[in-house]
Amino acid sequence: MRIFSLMLILPLFGQNDLRPNLKPIPRMEVHRASGKLTIDGKLNDPAWKDAAVVEFQFPWDFQTGAKQKTVARLLWDDENLYVGYDAEDSDVVAHYDKRDDPTYKDDAVELFIFPGKNRNLYYGLEMNARGTLYDYFYSFPQLLIKRFDMRGVQLATNIRGTLNMTSDKDQGWSLEVAIPWENFEELGNGLPPKTGEIWRANLNRWDGTEPNRRLSQWSDSGMVKANPHWPERFGELVFVK
Repeated sequence: MRIFSLMLILPLFGQNDLRPNLKPIPRMEVHRASGKLTIDGKLNDPAWKDAAVVEFQFPWDFQTGAKQKTVARLLWDDENLYVGYDAEDSDVVAHYDKRDDPTYKDDAVELFIFPGKNRNLYYGLEMNARGTLYDYFYSFPQLLIKRFDMRGVQLATNIRGTLNMTSDKDQGWSLEVAIPWENFEELGNGLPPKTGEIWRANLNRWDGTEPNRRLSQWSDSGMVKANPHWPERFGELVFVK
């Protein structure tokens, strides 16, 4: 069951909040999965070898967190959109464990995505290193509907180290998520998307905890402050066979 409620009213961001001389937005080909994917957080199914790999960038040099590498992959089939993240991390920290907790305050990755032509209407998934999901629907920038719950999402993580233990050194963590197409039916132009169809999306990572943390992204939001929410700068996903 989906429950909708008013969560947040935000002021409109203006063009003065963007940095100058931004690079063009990126494009990624999303290939059809060649085989079954097991959602266990390990990203070792053979089908992942067919996926394009994108590496996140670090737009904000004033942030004090470490610059640790993150890569992401996307695949699709008739049932789901699949997203996989792999993050280098010397200290994996994630405390929130309940659905719709503020996972972005932990070590977390995000997917913002919209299938329609109205780029100010998009879905958000924010997922921490322990596999907790915070999902919502955003009518940007006025209304974030926190009590929107996607159905049938499969989510798993694999931690290469010890969670929430700062006395040792970790290697990193990975995350897999499978999102049934039905969750996009209100905005989608027929699902699953047709070959050649283009959706818009961004992929982000919040790394570390306050006061030393860093935001990295696939497509630079262009904001002066470290903020991932600027749908005009979301990248393009092209669905291919």
